[in-house]
Amino acid sequence: MSKKEKNNWTNWHHLVHKAIIKDAQFIPNGIKLLIAVSGGQDSMALLTLFRDIKDYHDWEIYVWHGDHQWHSKSSIYAKELKSFCNFKKIKFYSDKAEYIEVSTEEKARNWRYQKLHDTAKKLVEPNKGMDDIYILTGHTSSDNAETFLLNLARGSSYKGLTGIPNKRLSENNFYIVRPILNFSRADTLKICKELRIPIWIDPTNLDLEIKRNIIRKNILENLEKIYPGCSSRINTFTQKMNKYETERTDLCKLALEACLDKQMIIRDKFNTLGLEARSTLLNQLFKEKFSKQIRSSNLDNIAEEIFKKNKGKIDLPSGTKIIWNKGYIEFTN
Repeated sequence: MSKKEKNNWTNWHHLVHKAIIKDAQFIPNGIKLLIAVSGGQDSMALLTLFRDIKDYHDWEIYVWHGDHQWHSKSSIYAKELKSFCNFKKIKFYSDKAEYIEVSTEEKARNWRYQKLHDTAKKLVEPNKGMDDIYILTGHTSSDNAETFLLNLARGSSYKGLTGIPNKRLSENNFYIVRPILNFSRADTLKICKELRIPIWIDPTNLDLEIKRNIIRKNILENLEKIYPGCSSRINTFTQKMNKYETERTDLCKLALEACLDKQMIIRDKFNTLGLEARSTLLNQLFKEKFSKQIRSSNLDNIAEEIFKKNKGKIDLPSGTKIIWNKGYIEFTN
């Protein structure tokens, strides 16, 4: 390590580098990394840390930026971010959204990931697979805490309370990784200040018409004042829930196999279980067979109906039908 590198190396670098070394499969050496960069403190901290340690892992770094056109300076931000990347010799890609593509939070999220996938495809070499490039995002423990509270308020199932996974395989077969999920938003601000990293503050983050911003400004900030470090503890809890969900899924698969006959559920066996267990099995079945998931409260109602009535049919909004008689329960789409 050169003298210059030693001077630039901080405890933040050490924490990220240590996590990478600890699990060689988390982000393998010798691959391409496409980093989603908004210009805010989280993604800029992520970009800088990984750019600084890339030579130790033989990575190629690329940046993708999405211009949602949600505020008047968004195009200026995109140009300035591109100039920054050019100065740092980082290949820069960007896309500009039309209003209809990002008119809701869900649409904007889907648009970002679709464009990230499109960009990643361009970077995959012909003789290599999708695992030659990983997509990195700057989600933090603060984001995880917000997601947990949003899902809890919506009445999510256990799966929704597992938070943001630190690594997952997307529907397009690219790995999406969140390497700084154990850092808080306060941490990324410290990183940017200590390393003198420029940031571009998105004014829409202050828009209280957006649900996540309400959670961030009105709830989490006050929770942190009452119980400092609560975001980090919520993050730790979601990680435990993630492990619990994995165990639960494995046990559900075994239980379903015991209840199945000719791709239908044997009603007598199903009804010997308690309400919570029956709802859990229904949830697992929906995950395996259908893309549209059912709210946990609705699962309880369905399980109760099947238990009480010897014959019935339920039509779900997704087009799925649940038909049962005294002997069997059948699901059709």
